[in-house]
Amino acid sequence: MRLVPTHRELHELYSPKSRQHHFPKSDYRFLVHAALNVARAVGEVHQTGCVIGDLNHSGVLVAQDATVAIIDADSFQFRRNGKTYPCVVGVPEFTPPELHGIRFENVERTIEHDNFGLAVAIFHLLFMGRHPYAGCYKGPDISMGEAIAQNRFAFSLTRQAATRTTPPPGALTLDMFPDAVSRAFENAFGLTPGARPSAMDWIYALKALKGSLNQCSKVKTHYYPSAAGGCIWCKLIANSGFDMFPDLTAVESNIPTDVRGTEQAIREILAFRFPTVADLLPAAATPRGASNALNQARSGKRGSAFMGLLMMGGAVAGFISVAPAWFVWIGLAIWGWLIFSNREVDPGPFQQAFKNADESVQRELNAFVKRNGMTEVMKVRADLDAAIGVYKGHDDALARELMEMKSNRESRQRQAYLDRFSVRRANISGIGPAKTATLISFGIETAADVNHSAVLRVPGFGDVMTGKLMAWRRGHESRFRYDRTPNAQDIADERALRGRFAAEKAKLESTIRNGLGTLRNAKARLDALPTRARSDGALTDAIAVRAQAEQDLRALGASIPASTVSLMMTPPIRFTPPPSPISHTTAPTPPQTIATSSTPTCPCCGSLMRQRSGRYGKFWGCSQYPRCRGTRNI
Repeated sequence: MRLVPTHRELHELYSPKSRQHHFPKSDYRFLVHAALNVARAVGEVHQTGCVIGDLNHSGVLVAQDATVAIIDADSFQFRRNGKTYPCVVGVPEFTPPELHGIRFENVERTIEHDNFGLAVAIFHLLFMGRHPYAGCYKGPDISMGEAIAQNRFAFSLTRQAATRTTPPPGALTLDMFPDAVSRAFENAFGLTPGARPSAMDWIYALKALKGSLNQCSKVKTHYYPSAAGGCIWCKLIANSGFDMFPDLTAVESNIPTDVRGTEQAIREILAFRFPTVADLLPAAATPRGASNALNQARSGKRGSAFMGLLMMGGAVAGFISVAPAWFVWIGLAIWGWLIFSNREVDPGPFQQAFKNADESVQRELNAFVKRNGMTEVMKVRADLDAAIGVYKGHDDALARELMEMKSNRESRQRQAYLDRFSVRRANISGIGPAKTATLISFGIETAADVNHSAVLRVPGFGDVMTGKLMAWRRGHESRFRYDRTPNAQDIADERALRGRFAAEKAKLESTIRNGLGTLRNAKARLDALPTRARSDGALTDAIAVRAQAEQDLRALGASIPASTVSLMMTPPIRFTPPPSPISHTTAPTPPQTIATSSTPTCPCCGSLMRQRSGRYGKFWGCSQYPRCRGTRNI
């Protein structure tokens, strides 16, 4: 066979940390393209009449251009002169359910068996190294081999009740992918071997996925399936602090900026004048007298007062003419006085009428502003205020992050050292390939990811296995020596940080200058708004109603409530920079300073987490501790 020295084993592409080391420029499009090439390569083998049999992550090699080579052809199953030469080896996590527990030398492999292994390889690539059968089973711990043999596809959307298994925390889900891809996985890991997609079926499904990828508006190296409804990689960063596909072009710190021009733009933005409420509310004509409602109220009060006078006059006449009934006349006089004394109109209903009219003016003003496009311009100004605030604090934020980077230098150096040791290459008694695949599916890829609580959450890992992994980590950690002298990694980390801030500063300057252009373009339209307001019938009618309500209150000598009409500015959207690129040698850290940090949630109970310190440095711990012992790495 020809030599392919530049190719890497498939798992070094789909495992997140090793991918950033061996394929640093790859994005999700690259993984989808590699999956396409894996399907094409397997299809080529099948066209020769051979069956691969032992299809696994070590037998498929990938180059930097995503081309694929399949090795270990000496184990392929083939037929010659009527005799079958079987494949007598296999990897459990790539073996279909119907072959678990069966000796391979007694089995004639079929293309359907290969189709299962092909689906596992493609799943690994699309789901960041997760295994389709490594999940959280609602029952006693079972091994991955048992999960495969029992058809417990952890990511199934159609058989959730039957599998009683859910994906690991932080994993992608099938509903994030086009229907063609999700159906293909459901069939590949379903109950009918004959329904498994062939290599050609996968080519069609993956082409549909490739055509559905959208580019993130914040990080240019983030491509995600449109069915996900948003950038799934940005969401993962918010939860874990680790960027699956960092933008390495942001490490260049000498990005040109225009500080003088931006400062001038900021001064012009801050001086930009919007029409005020007084500008937009046309003066109402003075109403002619009181309203009908006030006239009717006054008329009613005058009638009541006249009736009270008659009653008091009748009481006086009765007292004179029929004195013995004096108590009747006194009661009638008091009653008449009470009616007469309540001859003033109650201002309460008219004050409420003014408030209702004022609210009507607010509604009509909002509608007028929206009809004339002022709402969008006001939103631009609000967003510009937020961007200007970030820009003003940009240098201070960089200084704080540089200090933070220097203060945690030892922990970053330790993390980088431990990241060199992959659990896949660990030689630990009782932890074979299947258990290793489960560990990686739960985010434990290197010694740096190993901590006691995280391992205990992995199915099949009790105290004994967890102790072995912790001992393996401690063995490597004991050989770590902190180097106080500046090294190449320090320079690279600082350059990356300065590059991220420089790129963000350039983006902020562009946002500010473009926003100023929008305001300038809208100026003529805004200047014309007062004239348009004077001819807006709905607005002028509402103002006239309020003026009449105000006139009535003046006529009554009552207090006039203060107007609450205002131009409602759209709340500013907080301007958050793209997440920092995290290299394979740098411990992922939560976004700080100018980035809006999102506190991760506990993978066990869903509660918010808090930063804590332990024997191996800082980590995220559940806020419900000790009731819940969930943790995440920082």
